[in-house]
Amino acid sequence: MRGDPQHPDRDPDRRQFVAQEQEPFGAILSCIDSRVPPELLFDTGLGDLYVMRTGGQAVDPVVTGSVEYGPMTSGTPLLVVLGHQRCGAVEAAYKSIRQSKPLPGNLQAIVKALRPAYEQAVREGGTTPVETMIRAQVTLTATALRSNQDLAPLVGKGALAVVGAYYSLDTGKVEVLVGAPS
Repeated sequence: MRGDPQHPDRDPDRRQFVAQEQEPFGAILSCIDSRVPPELLFDTGLGDLYVMRTGGQAVDPVVTGSVEYGPMTSGTPLLVVLGHQRCGAVEAAYKSIRQSKPLPGNLQAIVKALRPAYEQAVREGGTTPVETMIRAQVTLTATALRSNQDLAPLVGKGALAVVGAYYSLDTGKVEVLVGAPS
């Protein structure tokens, strides 16, 4: 956020160190947006994070399995669902639903996955419905993952924190929306 990246864990020695095994301290489910690369936003390096990226943090069984991988196989203690300002995938889904105009190809699967966030945003109202929908999607996804049958026991015993967060493209700040570890 300050513009002072440390670029840790990005040299040939680190590559050699993690070549045989990995123990990331976090897993991030974020958007495909080119402006939101988690490794750069959080100033991390090789072997530090598991990263899954989908349009609008939409999840399906394959994505959920990918998210479960770190916590369930190597004890990764942190899972962050990261939404962001001016999300194009959420905006496209919002317009598609609002105008009853399906998107082409498999983009409609993203629209379908984001419908609950759309419905929540409509109920909440407000002056920026797409931004409300982005935040709703983060919260809904984080809540669903926290209560997932395989992750919930880890959350219950304090071995996993599932956090929903929002990244501001304008400021570089990450705001925790839900699930801040105590």
